[in-house]
Amino acid sequence: MALRYSQTLPAVVLLILAIVGILLVALSTKNTETPPEYMYGIVLDAGSSHTSMYIYKWPADKQNGTGIVTQHSECNAQGGGISSYAGVRGGAAESLKACLEQAVKDIPKSRHHQTPIQLGATAGMRLLNIVNATETQLLLKEVENKLRSYPFKFKEATILSGQEEGAYGWVTVNYLLENFVKTEGVKPQVSNPCYPQQFNISIKLGEDVFDSPCTKNYRPAQFNPQMSVSVVGTGDYQKCLDNVKEIFSFNYCNYSKCSFNGVFQPNVRGSFMAFSAYFFAHSYITNLTSIPLTSPSQLEKAIRLICNLTISEMTKRTNQKEKHMKNVCAVSNFIQVLLLQGYKFNEHSLPSISFQKKAGGASVGWALGYMLSQSSLVPAEGLGLMKALPLGPWAGILVLFIAILLIVLGYLLMIYRHTRNKEGMV
Repeated sequence: MALRYSQTLPAVVLLILAIVGILLVALSTKNTETPPEYMYGIVLDAGSSHTSMYIYKWPADKQNGTGIVTQHSECNAQGGGISSYAGVRGGAAESLKACLEQAVKDIPKSRHHQTPIQLGATAGMRLLNIVNATETQLLLKEVENKLRSYPFKFKEATILSGQEEGAYGWVTVNYLLENFVKTEGVKPQVSNPCYPQQFNISIKLGEDVFDSPCTKNYRPAQFNPQMSVSVVGTGDYQKCLDNVKEIFSFNYCNYSKCSFNGVFQPNVRGSFMAFSAYFFAHSYITNLTSIPLTSPSQLEKAIRLICNLTISEMTKRTNQKEKHMKNVCAVSNFIQVLLLQGYKFNEHSLPSISFQKKAGGASVGWALGYMLSQSSLVPAEGLGLMKALPLGPWAGILVLFIAILLIVLGYLLMIYRHTRNKEGMV
């Protein structure tokens, strides 16, 4: 009996293996594209107050020569902007460490060496570069060395121009709005119509006012840079609005209509998105007043109400610190002048503006646009290929395997019964 099994089973196994092997070799196959892996890119937005890191990803095979880029994750570095570390060796580099360590974890290790990393510095570093170009270069080199110490593909650490960043000239607004010493002269106490009532702050004429390149044209011939001046908020909407208008130039226009600085301004049509400072200002305005900004009159009504609030009322309603609330009246008026007088939004076009912090899950700003342009420089990877059977032959082989299995089981059952019958006869 053992001899019978030893003769039948190997034959059955070999028969099955031979049939399967012939079928697999004989059947034609086709190439099937496997889902592409992702490529990654890192952009550090080194602003004046802080640095944000954005990690983007796109399919490795790309599409139409550029990546379909989406935001993968983000990180806000602790501390101030890198310009705040001027004269503090190692401070700027150290401030980026936590976010860079997060990037190492967020991006697959196999992609580290292919991931471009770049830092773009904006307003704070542009200002520092005017004041101290040598210190600026030292900071950029320090940051570059830090980025190079990680396993990514370093691209650049540079200062973006105002045009590249998309800033429309109000980088210096805070400096200008605090410089009311020039309407009133050098006095121990001056008023600021854009600051809320009950708010006051002590500033020094040197480091806080006239040492800035933004105010050099207003610097008196003789003044004490150590003199302290108390700036008292008066919350005067009309005076604040008049001061903000001085930032713009609406004095001349050689066309049918202009925005500012004599630049032609066509009628605004379509949909618009306002982000960054516009988003936060819009949030503060609506939270403080509960007035929907659907028309120029509603916008003016809301801003007038905000400028009449005391600093305690503003902090209580928003649960924000005074440092975030002190400039809401000024920034709101700036946006009002820019949108209504500069870009000529009106009753019909103002509602077409959408104030957004994110779009499609990604933070809105210059970083994503920069990553989009950079992704086009990263070589695309070919699609992975694998051999796959068409559905019809695959189903046929499956049926054949089942049939062979049933036949083998039947054959073995037959041998078993035949053996039992012989034993019964004995």
